[in-house]
Amino acid sequence: MTTTASFQDYRRLLTTYLAPQRGRLVLLALLLFGGAGLQLLNPQVVRGFIDATQAGQGEAASRTGLVFIGVALLQQVFRLAGGYLGETVGWQATNRLRADLTRHLLRLDMGFHKTHTPGELIERVDGDVTTLTNFFSTMILHLLWNALVILGILALLFREDWRIGVGLAVYAAAVLVGLGLLQGWGASRWQAARQARAEMSAFVEERFQGMEDIRGNGGEGYVMHRLYPLMRGVLERELPARLIGTGAEMTTRFLFVLGYAVGLGVGATLYTQGAVSLGVAFLITLYIGMLAEPLENIRYQAQDLQQVGGSLERVLGLLALTPSVQERATAVLPAGALAVAFEDVTFEYDDGVVVTEDGGRTTDDRCARQKVVGSRQQADEIPTTDYRLPTTHYALRTIAFELAPGETLGLLGRTGSGKTTLTRLLFRLYDPTEGTIRLGGQDIRAVALADLRGRVGMVTQDVQIFQASVRDNLTLFNPRLTDAEVGAALDQLGLREWVARLPQELDTRLGAGGLGLSAGEAQLLAFTRVFLKDPGLVILDEASSRLDPLTERLLERATQRLLAQRTGLVIAHRLQTVQHVDWILILDGGQVVEFGRRAELAGDRGSRFSQLLQTSLEEALA
Repeated sequence: MTTTASFQDYRRLLTTYLAPQRGRLVLLALLLFGGAGLQLLNPQVVRGFIDATQAGQGEAASRTGLVFIGVALLQQVFRLAGGYLGETVGWQATNRLRADLTRHLLRLDMGFHKTHTPGELIERVDGDVTTLTNFFSTMILHLLWNALVILGILALLFREDWRIGVGLAVYAAAVLVGLGLLQGWGASRWQAARQARAEMSAFVEERFQGMEDIRGNGGEGYVMHRLYPLMRGVLERELPARLIGTGAEMTTRFLFVLGYAVGLGVGATLYTQGAVSLGVAFLITLYIGMLAEPLENIRYQAQDLQQVGGSLERVLGLLALTPSVQERATAVLPAGALAVAFEDVTFEYDDGVVVTEDGGRTTDDRCARQKVVGSRQQADEIPTTDYRLPTTHYALRTIAFELAPGETLGLLGRTGSGKTTLTRLLFRLYDPTEGTIRLGGQDIRAVALADLRGRVGMVTQDVQIFQASVRDNLTLFNPRLTDAEVGAALDQLGLREWVARLPQELDTRLGAGGLGLSAGEAQLLAFTRVFLKDPGLVILDEASSRLDPLTERLLERATQRLLAQRTGLVIAHRLQTVQHVDWILILDGGQVVEFGRRAELAGDRGSRFSQLLQTSLEEALA
């Protein structure tokens, strides 16, 4: 589904992002319009020079020549200053838009991010917004500038001879009408081209992320086989858009040659008839030549406006999306360990997924990744066999349990039983379909998201390492955390030696171009992150499942210190992980099949947890 940008959309965007730079815009307008006035003045100076020379007035001709040079130099100064100021205005506006768009994407639900790859979103945030740079900087002012230059030239030519003025006015009107029609045809095609590029960027980004697996399993041929149709899709979308731009260029130049020939013929005729002087005839020639530049500029800007229209519609499509997780902060979480309560919580996924004939996935929203975008005519030209699958399915059903502050819960269950979904609900990455979740006695829907996510910490198997120093990776770029606080956290967790072994300790660079971390080292880093956060609830998602025994013992000690005087939720695939928890909850098919004290369940031979312990022991002895 696409959206069409209206005049109000353009106006609102300009008002929002250019209003803070009013002073610069006024100065930019003065520079541009002052330059336009100087440009119109120059041919008048040339006419005076020619007429003075023809009349034998040498001194007057010399003065006029100096005036010409001065006006030309001043015009270049205006143009240089206007270009610099325009770029400054444009980039500041687009950087603000880029930041707002990124902030908006960070607020959107997980359902959206599950169906839009990082590469596609990067193309939206960077590619589409960059296309708007010229629109924000000088496009509108340049359009006005070029329009004023054209009107000024026509007015001056009317003053010299009305016949020349009428002829060139008809010519200019024909060019502008033609460009307006071409702009309307091109906007939807440029939108389709930008979408095709976003899909290709998404594919390439995803494959580069999985480069190791692709090369290790001989998948290079498959990647290239999928890449070729995407590249062809870009060609098929961009070709008609660029053809329209080329058609506009050819049309403009043809009409310019025609108008130039007519203008020269009229000027020559008037001069031979003695109706005008040589200076006036040359003036007419100069103005005809000058008319070409603003018309060419308008053509280029019309082509840019086509791309701007497509990009703007895609940006507006993203900004129009609203997250289903809404804030209404009316409660504050208490300090210390947080009580946890699930009150008959049911949750179902409903991502509105569309599966295309090539296996692609998309969502039914304004910026969905559609096979067919743009006009209905395009849809007729490109057959599609998209079909909709029912994607609503229950992940959790009537989950109910309570944890007192400081208690720990071991969460067990098969893959797909709903363990990860339960933790996502605690972060409000989703909201329950039914029921209530309480932390510290407060309904989490009444707690500000920043407060909620600041009081819940999580360590997962896959730790995100950023291209930055160890210090920044530990503090997550929080400048308020000092080295003393980081050191104290490392001491508390018993991880000081780990940092001391790094080449430059806290200043060691990680990520691309820096030091690579093993899975165990990444887990140690994640534990420190959570400890520095000082949450009231800690979630451990099988954080030690891929570690060697030595690192695992180190993490066990860190886990005990991290969970001390905090409520804990431990997702486990191995029973050894939950040997020290207070409670056990077993999920199966999104439902609670067993919940109780660990010690009681372990001693009850009829409990599922006891049977799991017995099976684990038999496998260990086998």
